[in-house]
Parts: sequence; C-alpha cells; structure tokens
Amino acid sequence: MDAFTRLDAKLAPLPLANIDTDQIIPKQFLKTVEREGLAKGLFYDLRFDGDGKPRPDFVLNRPEYKGAGVLVAGDNFGCGSSREHAPWALMDFGIRCVVSTSFADIFYNNCFQNGLLPVVLTAEQVQALMDEAKGGNHLVTVDLEAQTVVSPSGQTFAFKIDPQRKEKMLKGLDAIGETLQASGDIDLYEMKAALSKPWLENA
Repeated sequence: MDAFTRLDAKLAPLPLANIDTDQIIPKQFLKTVEREGLAKGLFYDLRFDGDGKPRPDFVLNRPEYKGAGVLVAGDNFGCGSSREHAPWALMDFGIRCVVSTSFADIFYNNCFQNGLLPVVLTAEQVQALMDEAKGGNHLVTVDLEAQTVVSPSGQTFAFKIDPQRKEKMLKGLDAIGETLQASGDIDLYEMKAALSKPWLENA
C-alpha cells in the first residue's frame, strides 16, 4: 500500500448525498479480484448514458476536473453493500482522498485498508469546498501529518483521525504490512513453540 503524507491535487465536487457503493462501482464490474482496471467502472451510470457515451455534464467528464485526486461529496458517502471494489475503483481512477460530512462505516474502514484517505469535515466546510471547486481554481492540499485540508483560496480546515490509522496511512501499512512489522517476533515465537512442543511440527 502506498503511503499517504501530503496530496496536492485537483478538487472535484460531487454534491450528492447517499452515494452508495453500487453507484461508485456497479455490480457488473465486480467479476475481478484485481485492483487495476476498475477505473472504467467508477460512477459508470453517472458518467455514461445508456449507449455508453460519456455524459458531458458529469463532473469527472469535464475537462477542468480531468486528473482530479480529491473528491468532495455529499453526506453518507459509501453507503450500501460492503464491496471493497469501491475504494479500489476510486484509487484506480486517481482519487486518493474523499471529503464528506460522513461516511458509511464499512466503506470508511475499507478506505484505510487500501490507502484512500476519507476526511470528515463539517457541513459548512464541505459546502465551502464545493463552492470553491466550482470556481476557476481547483487545486487543494490535503496534509495528513498536519491533519488539514487547504482550499483553493487558502482556507484551512482541520480534521480528526484515529492516531493509529493515521500512523499506518503515513507508513503505507495495511493489515498485512502491519503484521509483517512483527515478523521477527513471530519467527521467534514459532521457533520456541517448535522446541517446546515438537509433536506439533509433525501434526
């Protein structure tokens, strides 16, 4: 998992509440366990019409938001089923941070396991970012170490995050990576167990 420290990127506004995981990545794109290639399905029904043609009015199809790395969205982002493909699709598209007033619990947890930073701000702060993102300057800075989001106009919004999750994001550690940090202790335990209970080796 890539570490997340500071991100300077375009900010794209998606002023919709209750965006569920089926809208983020529809079910027909869940046939793979690979994390790559899912960008094509991100917000598919919002990005494309019934003929598969891009909708020019959808924010991520507009040229000024091309390459956006931060998404600011409405309340309760990521609700619905617990598909891990949702953060995978966002990251494969190039989005490393989503800002909202709230997230569904399972989606929120999945974000941290995959290197996507979910940032919770107040409704007023989210609206301010929405308004600025619709203007001519779309560059925003997300600083995980400082726990701040700096808007295009320079407004600074502080956010809270669990210290353990913050540390793992800064180091790029998922659950497996965190476990591997203790590989020396694990090896030592297994060696002692093999010596004290040799019959287990032949079980």
